[in-house]
Amino acid sequence: MALLPAATRAAVVGLCRIAASASSSPSSAAAGGRRERELSFALAERGMVVGGHRGMGMNAVDAPPESRVGAARERENTLLSFGRAAAHAAVAFVEFDVQVTKDGCPIIFHDDFILTQGTGAVYERRVTDLLLEEFLSYGPQKESRKVPYLVSIDLFSCKFHECMLKGLIDSLPIALTFQVSKPLLRRTGDGRVLNWSTEEDDSLCTLQEVFECVSPRLGFNIELKFDDNILYQRKDLERALQAILQVLFLTEGGTSKHHDSRRNSLNDAIRVCLEYDLHGIVSEVRGVLKNPAAVVGAQDSNLALLTYGHLNNVWEAVYVQYLMGINGIIVDHVEEISNAVAGFSKPDLGQNGAGVDGAKHQAFSQQQLGFLLRLIPELIEHRH
Repeated sequence: MALLPAATRAAVVGLCRIAASASSSPSSAAAGGRRERELSFALAERGMVVGGHRGMGMNAVDAPPESRVGAARERENTLLSFGRAAAHAAVAFVEFDVQVTKDGCPIIFHDDFILTQGTGAVYERRVTDLLLEEFLSYGPQKESRKVPYLVSIDLFSCKFHECMLKGLIDSLPIALTFQVSKPLLRRTGDGRVLNWSTEEDDSLCTLQEVFECVSPRLGFNIELKFDDNILYQRKDLERALQAILQVLFLTEGGTSKHHDSRRNSLNDAIRVCLEYDLHGIVSEVRGVLKNPAAVVGAQDSNLALLTYGHLNNVWEAVYVQYLMGINGIIVDHVEEISNAVAGFSKPDLGQNGAGVDGAKHQAFSQQQLGFLLRLIPELIEHRH
Protein backbone atom coordinates (compact mmCIF):
# COMPACT_ATOMS: atom_id res chain seq x y z
CA MET A 1 0.00 0.00 0.00
CA ALA A 2 1.31 3.45 -0.81
CA LEU A 3 1.09 5.92 2.04
CA LEU A 4 2.78 8.66 0.07
CA PRO A 5 4.53 11.80 1.28
CA ALA A 6 3.16 15.09 0.02
CA ALA A 7 5.80 15.60 -2.64
CA THR A 8 5.14 12.20 -4.17
CA ARG A 9 1.36 12.34 -3.86
CA ALA A 10 1.27 15.63 -5.72
CA ALA A 11 2.57 13.85 -8.80
CA VAL A 12 1.17 10.33 -8.76
CA VAL A 13 -1.74 8.19 -7.68
CA GLY A 14 -0.66 5.86 -4.86
CA LEU A 15 -2.29 2.53 -5.49
CA CYS A 16 -5.48 0.76 -6.31
CA ARG A 17 -6.98 -2.50 -5.25
CA ILE A 18 -8.44 -4.27 -8.24
CA ALA A 19 -10.46 -7.44 -8.74
CA ALA A 20 -8.90 -9.48 -11.54
CA SER A 21 -12.09 -10.16 -13.44
CA ALA A 22 -10.68 -8.92 -16.73
CA SER A 23 -8.50 -10.79 -19.19
CA SER A 24 -4.91 -9.72 -19.56
CA SER A 25 -1.69 -11.28 -20.73
CA PRO A 26 0.74 -12.32 -18.00
CA SER A 27 3.93 -10.41 -17.52
CA SER A 28 7.20 -12.16 -16.94
CA ALA A 29 6.86 -14.53 -14.02
CA ALA A 30 8.44 -13.40 -10.79
CA ALA A 31 11.20 -15.56 -9.40
CA GLY A 32 10.27 -17.86 -6.57
CA GLY A 33 11.04 -17.11 -2.97
CA ARG A 34 11.34 -13.79 -1.20
CA ARG A 35 11.30 -10.73 -3.44
CA GLU A 36 13.97 -8.06 -3.23
CA ARG A 37 11.47 -5.21 -3.20
CA GLU A 38 10.47 -4.30 0.33
CA LEU A 39 7.25 -2.93 1.79
CA SER A 40 6.74 0.81 1.62
CA PHE A 41 8.27 2.81 4.45
CA ALA A 42 4.90 3.64 5.97
CA LEU A 43 3.84 0.01 6.32
CA ALA A 44 7.21 -1.24 7.47
CA GLU A 45 7.67 1.42 10.15
CA ARG A 46 4.17 2.06 11.46
CA GLY A 47 2.94 -1.44 12.22
CA MET A 48 -0.81 -1.88 11.78
CA VAL A 49 -2.49 1.11 10.20
CA VAL A 50 -6.18 2.08 10.13
CA GLY A 51 -8.01 3.20 7.02
CA GLY A 52 -11.42 4.85 6.79
CA HIS A 53 -13.84 3.04 4.45
CA ARG A 54 -14.87 5.54 1.74
CA GLY A 55 -13.78 8.26 4.17
CA MET A 56 -15.62 8.20 7.49
CA GLY A 57 -17.58 5.06 6.57
CA MET A 58 -19.94 3.91 3.84
CA ASN A 59 -23.59 4.92 3.39
CA ALA A 60 -26.40 2.37 3.23
CA VAL A 61 -29.70 3.95 2.18
CA ASP A 62 -31.68 1.23 3.95
CA ALA A 63 -29.71 1.35 7.21
CA PRO A 64 -32.02 1.84 10.23
CA PRO A 65 -31.41 4.95 12.37
CA GLU A 66 -29.84 2.90 15.17
CA SER A 67 -27.46 1.12 12.79
CA ARG A 68 -23.76 1.72 13.14
CA VAL A 69 -22.43 0.16 9.94
CA GLY A 70 -23.57 2.04 6.86
CA ALA A 71 -24.95 5.00 8.79
CA ALA A 72 -22.05 7.46 8.42
CA ARG A 73 -23.44 10.98 8.71
CA GLU A 74 -21.26 12.28 5.87
CA ARG A 75 -21.79 11.33 2.24
CA GLU A 76 -19.23 8.65 1.40
CA ASN A 77 -16.43 9.24 -1.12
CA THR A 78 -16.49 13.04 -0.76
CA LEU A 79 -13.97 15.68 0.26
CA LEU A 80 -16.05 16.28 3.40
CA SER A 81 -15.75 12.65 4.48
CA PHE A 82 -12.05 12.44 3.63
CA GLY A 83 -11.34 15.66 5.50
CA ARG A 84 -13.10 14.38 8.61
CA ALA A 85 -11.01 11.20 8.48
CA ALA A 86 -7.82 13.23 8.06
CA ALA A 87 -8.67 15.14 11.24
CA HIS A 88 -8.10 11.96 13.26
CA ALA A 89 -4.39 11.53 13.88
CA ALA A 90 -4.72 7.74 14.25
CA VAL A 91 -6.26 7.32 10.78
CA ALA A 92 -3.40 6.62 8.37
CA PHE A 93 -5.30 6.40 5.09
CA VAL A 94 -8.71 6.42 3.45
CA GLU A 95 -10.06 3.81 1.05
CA PHE A 96 -12.12 5.14 -1.83
CA ASP A 97 -13.42 4.15 -5.26
CA VAL A 98 -12.22 5.50 -8.60
CA GLN A 99 -13.83 5.13 -12.01
CA VAL A 100 -12.92 6.79 -15.29
CA THR A 101 -15.51 8.85 -17.16
CA LYS A 102 -16.16 8.53 -20.88
CA ASP A 103 -13.93 11.55 -21.54
CA GLY A 104 -11.06 10.11 -19.49
CA CYS A 105 -11.34 11.80 -16.09
CA PRO A 106 -10.85 9.75 -12.89
CA ILE A 107 -13.76 10.42 -10.52
CA ILE A 108 -14.74 9.16 -7.06
CA PHE A 109 -17.83 6.94 -6.96
CA HIS A 110 -18.53 3.40 -5.73
CA ASP A 111 -21.53 2.03 -7.66
CA ASP A 112 -21.38 0.93 -11.30
CA PHE A 113 -24.59 2.87 -12.01
CA ILE A 114 -25.79 6.28 -10.86
CA LEU A 115 -29.52 6.84 -10.35
CA THR A 116 -31.68 9.94 -10.26
CA GLN A 117 -35.37 10.83 -10.10
CA GLY A 118 -37.15 12.04 -13.23
CA THR A 119 -40.78 12.90 -13.84
CA GLY A 120 -42.47 9.85 -12.41
CA ALA A 121 -39.53 7.60 -13.27
CA VAL A 122 -36.06 6.57 -12.15
CA TYR A 123 -33.21 7.20 -14.58
CA GLU A 124 -30.12 5.00 -14.46
CA ARG A 125 -26.76 5.55 -16.21
CA ARG A 126 -23.53 3.60 -16.13
CA VAL A 127 -20.95 5.88 -14.53
CA THR A 128 -18.28 5.13 -17.14
CA ASP A 129 -20.71 6.17 -19.91
CA LEU A 130 -20.97 9.69 -18.48
CA LEU A 131 -18.90 12.71 -19.42
CA LEU A 132 -17.28 14.51 -16.49
CA GLU A 133 -19.74 17.40 -16.69
CA GLU A 134 -22.67 14.98 -16.61
CA PHE A 135 -21.28 13.11 -13.59
CA LEU A 136 -20.73 16.30 -11.61
CA SER A 137 -24.32 17.42 -12.24
CA TYR A 138 -25.61 14.82 -9.76
CA GLY A 139 -26.12 15.84 -6.15
CA PRO A 140 -25.29 19.20 -4.52
CA GLN A 141 -23.23 21.62 -6.60
CA LYS A 142 -20.00 23.39 -5.69
CA GLU A 143 -20.09 27.18 -5.87
CA SER A 144 -16.73 27.09 -7.64
CA ARG A 145 -18.29 25.21 -10.54
CA LYS A 146 -20.91 27.89 -11.14
CA VAL A 147 -20.45 30.80 -13.53
CA PRO A 148 -21.67 34.42 -13.16
CA TYR A 149 -25.42 34.85 -13.55
CA LEU A 150 -25.91 31.10 -13.20
CA VAL A 151 -29.41 30.07 -12.30
CA SER A 152 -29.74 26.47 -11.13
CA ILE A 153 -33.05 24.92 -12.07
CA ASP A 154 -34.01 21.35 -11.28
CA LEU A 155 -35.60 20.50 -14.61
CA PHE A 156 -36.93 17.22 -13.30
CA SER A 157 -39.11 18.94 -10.70
CA CYS A 158 -39.84 22.10 -12.67
CA LYS A 159 -43.61 22.48 -13.12
CA PHE A 160 -43.43 25.10 -15.88
CA HIS A 161 -44.79 24.13 -19.25
CA GLU A 162 -41.95 24.10 -21.81
CA CYS A 163 -43.38 27.12 -23.70
CA MET A 164 -43.92 29.07 -20.48
CA LEU A 165 -40.35 28.33 -19.38
CA LYS A 166 -38.93 29.45 -22.72
CA GLY A 167 -40.96 32.63 -22.58
CA LEU A 168 -39.67 33.39 -19.09
CA ILE A 169 -36.06 32.90 -20.18
CA ASP A 170 -36.49 35.05 -23.30
CA SER A 171 -37.88 37.89 -21.20
CA LEU A 172 -34.80 38.10 -18.94
CA PRO A 173 -32.20 40.80 -19.77
CA ILE A 174 -29.17 38.54 -19.24
CA ALA A 175 -27.95 35.31 -20.79
CA LEU A 176 -28.41 32.39 -18.43
CA THR A 177 -26.40 29.21 -18.13
CA PHE A 178 -28.41 26.34 -16.71
CA GLN A 179 -26.80 23.84 -14.41
CA VAL A 180 -29.03 20.86 -13.71
CA SER A 181 -28.67 19.48 -10.18
CA LYS A 182 -29.97 15.94 -10.22
CA PRO A 183 -31.06 14.25 -6.97
CA LEU A 184 -29.19 11.07 -6.07
CA LEU A 185 -30.93 7.75 -5.49
CA ARG A 186 -29.44 4.36 -4.67
CA ARG A 187 -30.42 0.76 -5.26
CA THR A 188 -30.44 -1.58 -2.27
CA GLY A 189 -29.26 -5.17 -2.34
CA ASP A 190 -32.83 -6.42 -2.73
CA GLY A 191 -33.50 -4.16 -5.73
CA ARG A 192 -35.39 -1.29 -4.07
CA VAL A 193 -34.54 2.27 -5.12
CA LEU A 194 -34.44 4.78 -2.25
CA ASN A 195 -33.45 8.40 -1.75
CA TRP A 196 -29.75 8.67 -0.99
CA SER A 197 -29.78 11.31 1.71
CA THR A 198 -27.22 11.89 4.45
CA GLU A 199 -27.10 14.06 7.53
CA GLU A 200 -24.24 16.08 6.02
CA ASP A 201 -23.91 16.27 2.24
CA ASP A 202 -21.18 17.22 -0.16
CA SER A 203 -20.77 17.30 -3.92
CA LEU A 204 -19.27 14.55 -6.05
CA CYS A 205 -15.60 15.02 -6.80
CA THR A 206 -12.70 14.03 -9.02
CA LEU A 207 -9.49 12.23 -8.11
CA GLN A 208 -7.54 15.41 -8.85
CA GLU A 209 -9.61 17.32 -6.29
CA VAL A 210 -8.86 14.66 -3.68
CA PHE A 211 -5.12 14.97 -4.25
CA GLU A 212 -5.29 18.76 -4.19
CA CYS A 213 -7.63 19.22 -1.21
CA VAL A 214 -7.12 16.35 1.26
CA SER A 215 -4.39 16.66 3.88
CA PRO A 216 -1.06 15.41 2.47
CA ARG A 217 -0.43 13.40 5.64
CA LEU A 218 -3.28 11.04 4.76
CA GLY A 219 -2.52 7.97 2.63
CA PHE A 220 -4.80 6.81 -0.18
CA ASN A 221 -5.95 3.25 -0.83
CA ILE A 222 -7.62 3.62 -4.22
CA GLU A 223 -9.99 0.94 -5.45
CA LEU A 224 -10.22 1.11 -9.22
CA LYS A 225 -13.75 -0.09 -9.96
CA PHE A 226 -14.61 -2.61 -12.66
CA ASP A 227 -17.99 -4.25 -13.21
CA ASP A 228 -17.84 -7.97 -12.29
CA ASN A 229 -20.29 -8.73 -15.09
CA ILE A 230 -18.08 -7.38 -17.88
CA LEU A 231 -15.05 -9.10 -19.40
CA TYR A 232 -12.61 -6.25 -20.02
CA GLN A 233 -9.97 -6.23 -22.73
CA ARG A 234 -6.36 -5.48 -21.91
CA LYS A 235 -6.53 -2.05 -23.58
CA ASP A 236 -9.44 -1.09 -21.31
CA LEU A 237 -7.50 -2.06 -18.20
CA GLU A 238 -4.34 -0.31 -19.37
CA ARG A 239 -6.28 2.88 -20.04
CA ALA A 240 -7.65 2.88 -16.51
CA LEU A 241 -4.39 1.82 -14.85
CA GLN A 242 -1.98 4.11 -16.69
CA ALA A 243 -1.74 6.56 -13.78
CA ILE A 244 -1.53 3.87 -11.08
CA LEU A 245 1.88 2.94 -9.71
CA GLN A 246 1.18 0.22 -7.16
CA VAL A 247 -1.64 -2.28 -7.44
CA LEU A 248 -3.26 -4.44 -4.78
CA PHE A 249 -5.28 -7.50 -5.78
CA LEU A 250 -8.78 -7.59 -4.29
CA THR A 251 -10.03 -10.99 -3.14
CA GLU A 252 -12.71 -12.37 -0.86
CA GLY A 253 -10.21 -14.99 0.28
CA GLY A 254 -12.46 -17.98 -0.39
CA THR A 255 -15.50 -16.66 1.51
CA SER A 256 -17.52 -16.66 -1.72
CA LYS A 257 -17.15 -18.29 -5.13
CA HIS A 258 -16.36 -16.57 -8.44
CA HIS A 259 -16.06 -17.93 -11.96
CA ASP A 260 -12.54 -16.53 -12.02
CA SER A 261 -10.65 -19.03 -9.85
CA ARG A 262 -7.94 -16.47 -9.12
CA ARG A 263 -10.36 -14.72 -6.77
CA ASN A 264 -11.32 -17.78 -4.73
CA SER A 265 -8.47 -18.09 -2.22
CA LEU A 266 -5.62 -16.19 -0.63
CA ASN A 267 -3.11 -18.67 -2.07
CA ASP A 268 -4.41 -17.91 -5.57
CA ALA A 269 -4.18 -14.20 -4.83
CA ILE A 270 -0.54 -14.58 -3.82
CA ARG A 271 0.22 -16.42 -7.06
CA VAL A 272 -1.46 -13.68 -9.10
CA CYS A 273 0.53 -10.97 -7.31
CA LEU A 274 3.82 -12.77 -7.97
CA GLU A 275 2.93 -13.52 -11.59
CA TYR A 276 1.95 -9.95 -12.41
CA ASP A 277 4.37 -8.27 -10.00
CA LEU A 278 1.58 -6.62 -8.01
CA HIS A 279 2.18 -4.83 -4.74
CA GLY A 280 -0.05 -6.86 -2.45
CA ILE A 281 -3.52 -8.09 -1.49
CA VAL A 282 -6.70 -6.68 0.01
CA SER A 283 -8.75 -9.60 1.39
CA GLU A 284 -12.06 -10.07 3.15
CA VAL A 285 -11.00 -10.46 6.78
CA ARG A 286 -12.68 -13.85 7.23
CA GLY A 287 -10.53 -15.28 4.45
CA VAL A 288 -7.41 -14.22 6.35
CA LEU A 289 -8.60 -15.59 9.70
CA LYS A 290 -9.54 -18.90 8.07
CA ASN A 291 -6.13 -19.25 6.42
CA PRO A 292 -3.41 -17.78 8.66
CA ALA A 293 -0.74 -19.76 6.83
CA ALA A 294 -1.38 -17.60 3.77
CA VAL A 295 -0.43 -14.56 5.84
CA VAL A 296 3.04 -16.04 6.30
CA GLY A 297 3.16 -16.78 2.57
CA ALA A 298 2.36 -13.17 1.73
CA GLN A 299 4.95 -11.91 4.20
CA ASP A 300 7.62 -14.26 2.81
CA SER A 301 6.88 -12.86 -0.66
CA ASN A 302 7.07 -9.26 0.62
CA LEU A 303 3.46 -8.63 -0.34
CA ALA A 304 1.42 -6.03 1.52
CA LEU A 305 -1.70 -7.58 3.10
CA LEU A 306 -4.73 -5.51 4.09
CA THR A 307 -8.24 -6.61 5.05
CA TYR A 308 -11.81 -5.31 4.85
CA GLY A 309 -15.17 -6.52 6.14
CA HIS A 310 -17.60 -6.12 9.04
CA LEU A 311 -15.32 -7.98 11.49
CA ASN A 312 -12.86 -5.10 11.19
CA ASN A 313 -15.35 -3.07 13.23
CA VAL A 314 -14.75 -5.42 16.21
CA TRP A 315 -11.54 -4.44 17.92
CA GLU A 316 -10.81 -7.94 19.25
CA ALA A 317 -10.77 -9.26 15.68
CA VAL A 318 -8.51 -6.37 14.71
CA TYR A 319 -6.16 -7.21 17.58
CA VAL A 320 -5.84 -10.81 16.34
CA GLN A 321 -4.83 -9.43 12.93
CA TYR A 322 -2.34 -7.11 14.61
CA LEU A 323 -0.70 -10.14 16.22
CA MET A 324 -0.71 -11.95 12.86
CA GLY A 325 1.19 -9.08 11.23
CA ILE A 326 -1.55 -7.74 8.96
CA ASN A 327 -0.33 -4.47 7.41
CA GLY A 328 -3.59 -2.55 7.43
CA ILE A 329 -7.34 -2.68 7.91
CA ILE A 330 -10.26 -0.86 6.25
CA VAL A 331 -13.00 0.01 8.76
CA ASP A 332 -16.32 1.82 9.09
CA HIS A 333 -16.03 2.60 12.82
CA VAL A 334 -13.11 4.90 12.13
CA GLU A 335 -12.76 6.66 15.48
CA GLU A 336 -13.36 3.60 17.63
CA ILE A 337 -11.00 1.24 15.80
CA SER A 338 -8.27 3.79 15.17
CA ASN A 339 -8.21 4.62 18.88
CA ALA A 340 -8.03 0.90 19.72
CA VAL A 341 -5.16 0.28 17.30
CA ALA A 342 -3.30 3.30 18.65
CA GLY A 343 -3.41 1.60 22.06
CA PHE A 344 -2.07 -1.77 20.93
CA SER A 345 1.31 -2.67 22.42
CA LYS A 346 4.08 -4.21 20.40
CA PRO A 347 4.64 -7.98 20.90
CA ASP A 348 6.73 -9.07 23.87
CA LEU A 349 10.25 -9.20 22.46
CA GLY A 350 12.23 -8.21 25.52
CA GLN A 351 12.71 -9.41 29.07
CA ASN A 352 10.27 -9.03 31.96
CA GLY A 353 7.37 -8.68 29.54
CA ALA A 354 8.70 -5.49 27.98
CA GLY A 355 8.62 -4.96 24.23
CA VAL A 356 11.32 -3.33 22.16
CA ASP A 357 9.85 0.05 22.94
CA GLY A 358 9.39 -0.70 26.63
CA ALA A 359 5.64 -1.26 26.26
CA LYS A 360 3.86 -4.16 27.93
CA HIS A 361 2.29 -6.84 25.75
CA GLN A 362 -1.50 -6.54 25.93
CA ALA A 363 -3.20 -9.69 27.24
CA PHE A 364 -6.67 -10.90 26.30
CA SER A 365 -9.39 -10.75 28.91
CA GLN A 366 -11.72 -13.71 29.44
CA GLN A 367 -14.41 -11.86 27.51
CA GLN A 368 -12.07 -11.35 24.58
CA LEU A 369 -10.93 -14.97 24.61
CA GLY A 370 -14.55 -16.04 24.63
CA PHE A 371 -15.19 -13.93 21.57
CA LEU A 372 -12.32 -15.56 19.72
CA LEU A 373 -13.42 -19.06 20.68
CA ARG A 374 -16.87 -18.33 19.26
CA LEU A 375 -15.46 -16.60 16.20
CA ILE A 376 -13.14 -19.34 14.96
CA PRO A 377 -15.77 -22.12 14.61
CA GLU A 378 -18.08 -19.66 12.86
CA LEU A 379 -15.38 -18.91 10.32
CA ILE A 380 -14.53 -22.56 9.77
CA GLU A 381 -18.18 -23.47 9.25
CA HIS A 382 -18.89 -20.55 6.91
CA ARG A 383 -20.30 -21.87 3.63
CA HIS A 384 -20.43 -20.13 0.23
